[in-house]
Amino acid sequence: MSHINRRDFLRKSAVGLASVPALATIGCQTAPEPAPVQPPPPVGPPLGLPVGLQLYTVREQCEKDFEGTIKQIAAIGYKNVEVYDFYGKTAADVRQLLDANGLRSSSGHWLLPKLKKSAQKCIEEAKAIGCEYLVMPILEKPERKTLDQYKRHVEFFNKVGEQCKQAGIQFAYHNHNFEFQKLGDTVPFEFLLTALDPELVKIEMDCFWVTHAGQDPVAYMEKHPGRFPLLHIKDMKAGHEATTELDDRMGLFAEVGQGTIDWKRIFAAAPKGGLKYYFVEQDYCERPPLESIKMSYEYLSKLAV
Repeated sequence: MSHINRRDFLRKSAVGLASVPALATIGCQTAPEPAPVQPPPPVGPPLGLPVGLQLYTVREQCEKDFEGTIKQIAAIGYKNVEVYDFYGKTAADVRQLLDANGLRSSSGHWLLPKLKKSAQKCIEEAKAIGCEYLVMPILEKPERKTLDQYKRHVEFFNKVGEQCKQAGIQFAYHNHNFEFQKLGDTVPFEFLLTALDPELVKIEMDCFWVTHAGQDPVAYMEKHPGRFPLLHIKDMKAGHEATTELDDRMGLFAEVGQGTIDWKRIFAAAPKGGLKYYFVEQDYCERPPLESIKMSYEYLSKLAV
């Protein structure tokens, strides 16, 4: 081994040490800020909530073959349904049928006569099916002639709402357009919103009937936040004038997305209204109802809000 000259060794060591600060400086340089991550664009269904179906839409099919119709609804892609009738089955039977097809029923309709006969039985049926909401769907014409009748309804609905609360479910009222027809100087829908206990009785807003009455669903959501956890999503064909007379008939309704209602605007406001669930409904279909509900499902499943 050759002898290392002491002077050469010190000189080379000094050069090597002199380079250390430069390397340290390079190592400590701040990395460039990463580009901000852009959130992915919204995708359907609206607000990430599953598309539901009110079974009234397929009532004739259910009457003929309840089990087969439920299977076809599930095959379309629906995950949630709102019950309307049991078609001769018990509530437990309905729950079993829904479970077998990967469906749930977050809400159901019970008519006023049934509620007056035994609200407790209606509540028990709702719970057996797995409903979170028990809804009174319509006041028949003899039940809504005077403001005094509405006052009595409010008293009854608040009581039922308290019973539902004690049972762990929520009571709600479903509107049509006739609630916007003045009785004297009073608009019944406004009266209901004022007189009903907002915690005991929620509103299932039917966006079609509010619109058909010449009113704005969004305005009500903004004015009464949290009152509308349920929505009915049904569309209106063009060319129909606003009315507060109930005119439920063929030729008025369209598949969702095929009519005149601005659904993006409604769903954008729906969180302020308290939305939890929404249900497609089409009272009358001009094509086979199962085809209609498929069209509505496909539109909503892609609707980004």
